[in-house]
Amino acid sequence: MSSTATAAPATAASGASAASDVVIETRSLTKDYRDFWGRPKVRALKALDLEVRRGEIFGLLGPNGSGKSTTIKLLLGLLFPTSGHALVFGKGATDVGKNERIGYLPEESYLYKFLNAHETLDFYGRLFDMPSDVRKRRVDELIKQVGLEKAKRRQLREYSKGMTRRVGLAQALINDPELLLLDEPTSGLDPLGTHEMKEMILQLKAQGKTIVMCSHLLADVQDVCDRVAILHQGELKELGRVDSLLAVKDVTQIRAKGFAKGLSSEAEAEIRAVIAKHGGSVEEISNPTTTLEELFLTTVQSSEARPGRRAAEKK
Repeated sequence: MSSTATAAPATAASGASAASDVVIETRSLTKDYRDFWGRPKVRALKALDLEVRRGEIFGLLGPNGSGKSTTIKLLLGLLFPTSGHALVFGKGATDVGKNERIGYLPEESYLYKFLNAHETLDFYGRLFDMPSDVRKRRVDELIKQVGLEKAKRRQLREYSKGMTRRVGLAQALINDPELLLLDEPTSGLDPLGTHEMKEMILQLKAQGKTIVMCSHLLADVQDVCDRVAILHQGELKELGRVDSLLAVKDVTQIRAKGFAKGLSSEAEAEIRAVIAKHGGSVEEISNPTTTLEELFLTTVQSSEARPGRRAAEKK
């Protein structure tokens, strides 16, 4: 009797712990947009079931019109579901009290163009009723974090879209939120800015924040997300860890180095024979390639280190 009595609370505690790790939960979440007469016009989201866990970067993928932005707006309480439920921090998504713990970067940042970056962040800090000393320190920290120290006194109307995106991210972080909802965070950024944005997102994860990131730029999601959901026409089509979803199960990859002049024909023949002996076949033996993003970043960094150097075309 005693062993059973002690085991039950432990089980309940573990269940409560697991529940506390779920930051976002949707169950059969559905959204229909209606026409003037209230008739269903478009089903933007159909019976979405998702869980986002504390401390992870979760990617929402899909082409335009797949339901990504609708999902974000439902989680924020900006839209009401037609049916189903959405919970954020265990509360209904329409409970505005939860929004104090959320930071939101919309696809298009709506900012006052006549303000500069410092004034913009100070304004949003006032909306959260932050004391002036805390607000000033937080604004200075964020301007440095997003790399706008040299432009913090310029009006936003003079900013490029990439610079405006950085201000938008800083605005989303002003209240030091636990949960970040980022809608197309790299929109308008050049490759260097995109790389820096992804680094900032990874740093935010290292601080313990939970991040939901919407994008149709697959490389960006692949670089930073732990798990992804792929939506199409409002329906969930794929869900899982990025590494698991991308793994090609029936192909084994072997990497080797030290062949200064490339793999000799004798060595290649031996490798092919060993693989064939064990029932496999060699599809390709070639040098690995980097990504265009990695090449671009290396080129820019090299150019800054050695200005004036010109490159010959590689063939």
